[in-house]
Amino acid sequence: MSVATPLRVSFRPPADRDPYFDNAKFLAITLVVSGHLVEDLRDVPVAHAAYFYVYLFHMPLFIVLSGYLSRNFTFSSGKARKLIGTLAVPYVIFELVYALPRLVLYGKLDVSLLDPYYLTWFLMSLFLWRLSTPVWQQLRWPLVIAVALSLLSGMSRLPDELSMNRTLGLLPFYVLGLMLRPEHFAWLRRRRVRIAGAVTLAAGAVVALAVHTGVRTEWIRWRHANDAIGVDDLTGSLIRLAMLAAGALLVAAFLAVTPSRRTWYSGLGMATMYAYLLHGLVVKVAERFYGDWAATPVGVAAVAASGVGLAALLCTEPVRTVTRWAVEPRMSWAFTRLRRPGRADPQA
Repeated sequence: MSVATPLRVSFRPPADRDPYFDNAKFLAITLVVSGHLVEDLRDVPVAHAAYFYVYLFHMPLFIVLSGYLSRNFTFSSGKARKLIGTLAVPYVIFELVYALPRLVLYGKLDVSLLDPYYLTWFLMSLFLWRLSTPVWQQLRWPLVIAVALSLLSGMSRLPDELSMNRTLGLLPFYVLGLMLRPEHFAWLRRRRVRIAGAVTLAAGAVVALAVHTGVRTEWIRWRHANDAIGVDDLTGSLIRLAMLAAGALLVAAFLAVTPSRRTWYSGLGMATMYAYLLHGLVVKVAERFYGDWAATPVGVAAVAASGVGLAALLCTEPVRTVTRWAVEPRMSWAFTRLRRPGRADPQA
C-alpha cells in the first residue's frame, strides 16, 4: 500500500473547504521546518542565503493567512474558549515541553511563561493579535497605524515578555490579512499574476544570494531594537520599512503560485500547527548529528529537502492522534456550559 493512500483517506477535507488555503499553509510550514533545519548550517554560504531568503517571508506568510482567517473573530464565548484551547493552553504546554531538552542537553531549567522560548513566540503573538482583531476592524486606516507601530517598536528596547518586539514588529502582516477579501485572492490566481509571482520569487532568490552577507540576520528575526542592531532610528526605520515591503511582495508572489486545486497535501494543510509545534524537538536533536557531510552545498540541500518530509510526517493522522492532547487539548471540562440563545435564565 502506498504512503499517499491513507493520507488521502484520513485527511479528505470537507467538500465545501477551499483547498487553496490548506495548500498555502502546508507549503508555508515546509519553509518553516526547512529553514529551522538549515539554521545551524549558516556558515555555508548557500545555507545562509537560503535562510535569509526564506526568513524574509515564511512567517509573514503564516501571519497574513492567520489574519485573513481571523476576520470573524469576536469576543463571544465560543470564540474566546477556542482561543484559549488552541493558543493559550498549547503555549503553556510547549513552553514546558521545550524546557525539557534544555534541561537534558544543557543542564538548564528555565521556564518563563511570559518570555516565549524558541518557536512558541508565534502562539503568544497570535493570541495577542487575535484579541486585537475587533479594534483593527473599527479603524479607518488600520494598515497605516500598524506600520507606524511596527516602526516605532524598533526605536525602543522593548521587554522580551510577551515577545513584544516581534508582536509589534510583525503586526502589519496580521492587519494586512484582516484587510484582505476573497476577491484579492481571486486576483492572485489569474494566469498573468501567477507568472509574475514566479518571476518575483526567482528574482527574490537571486537578490538574496547577492545581498545576504551584507544584511545582519537580526533584521529578519524582528527580535531587537534598532540600536541593539547597531543603527540609528532613521536608518533602522528605513530598513524595517524595506523588510515589510519585501515580505509583503514575496508573500503575494508565493500566494500567486500556490495551487488552487486539491493536491495530495491539501489535507495535511489542515494540521500545520502540529508540524509547527513539534518540529522544533526534531530540529534540536538533528542539529547534534550534523557532521562534515552537512556543511556542504549538497548536504544543505539534503537537509532542507528533509524538511518537506518531516513537515508532512508531523501532519499525519498517527502523529495527530498521539499529540492531540498537547496541540489541540480538549478544554470543555474547564468551561461552564454555554447557554443556548433564547433560553430563559432559571435564576430569573
